[in-house]
Amino acid sequence: MKDLPETGITPGGTTGAFRDVLSKDHARRGKPPMHFADMTEEERIAKAKDLGLPKFRVKQLANHYYGHFDVNAEEFSDFPATKRVEAAKVFFPTLITEVTRQVADEGTTIKTLWRLFDGSLIESVLMRYPTRTTLCISSQVGCGMGCPFCATGQLGLTRNMSAGEIVEQVRVAAKAMRDGEVAGGPGRLSNIVFMGMGEPMGNYKSVLSAVRQISSMPPEGFGISARNITVSTVGVVPGIKKLTAEGIPVRLAVSLHAPSDELRDELVPMNKRFNTTQVLDAAHDYYLASKRRVSIEYALMRGINDQAEHAKLLAKRLNHYGDNWVHVNPIPLNPIEGSKWTASKPEDEQQFLDILHKAGITATLRDTRGQDIDGACGQLAAKERD
Repeated sequence: MKDLPETGITPGGTTGAFRDVLSKDHARRGKPPMHFADMTEEERIAKAKDLGLPKFRVKQLANHYYGHFDVNAEEFSDFPATKRVEAAKVFFPTLITEVTRQVADEGTTIKTLWRLFDGSLIESVLMRYPTRTTLCISSQVGCGMGCPFCATGQLGLTRNMSAGEIVEQVRVAAKAMRDGEVAGGPGRLSNIVFMGMGEPMGNYKSVLSAVRQISSMPPEGFGISARNITVSTVGVVPGIKKLTAEGIPVRLAVSLHAPSDELRDELVPMNKRFNTTQVLDAAHDYYLASKRRVSIEYALMRGINDQAEHAKLLAKRLNHYGDNWVHVNPIPLNPIEGSKWTASKPEDEQQFLDILHKAGITATLRDTRGQDIDGACGQLAAKERD
């Protein structure tokens, strides 16, 4: 299969039925500093050699980073004192810096706005539940998909993030959980969802590198089970097919939002390139290969996609493939200020769920965290930018 380009989904975003929506800041800004998490084992050994260090020192660094979530090489007591400052500079440059954070749900939801090396802004959200702790991470600065109801979609795509920038969001959150910085005392980061800013399949190479590092056991990674990682997409079919071929048991989430091409063309512009049939076929193939149920994400919008007719058509489309291959997550929309796209009425949400359940489809209304803060991804970045 032809490889997806590393930067974006369409060739330069200028051809075909769908074009990446680029932000005014979109430019070749130069690459982020190369970080330990961006390097292959060979590159790490070569860098260590340049510093006059033997290769076993690389494993020590990996133990600190993945096993202890530590990048403060200047304090590594098991490392040669004369090389610590240099090692910190070469292997652990600062990639993400906290700008601001918003806290909700009695301290169990923390939304952080991060500044990257070039001034770009991204967001991550840490959510602690009684039996798990989930981190929602970003994979691009902005997003080129242009979905009109989405705050990040209004920003346009500035650039892809490096694997290091993605992985650092995880390290910082895992450290905060371990150190008891989140309400509820010390704990463990257990789940990762690529549902923050950006289209993960548009930055496939970095996202896959991050998935491998998150799911490998220390000292190769953070040891978070691949089964607890969810990779989301609006339906970039080549990306779904590539992920299927990887054989990594992550969960696939497809942001469908509409049961027909006519409606989805309006809500998800990418549908003009890969329509609902192509997307659902690829998602079902992923289920067959991975034996893992696919999540269908469906943002409910008042009077637009939340009526009985929509639920019935969605059930029919999903049941076409057979039983129990999907789990539908109807999501109460987190509206953008001043937008015509508003949340459904509670009675319509319930009716939508009831119709899916009667059709034999597993469906759970998404728990909406952080409603008293700028909950929709991209809102915080947009405010800061403005």
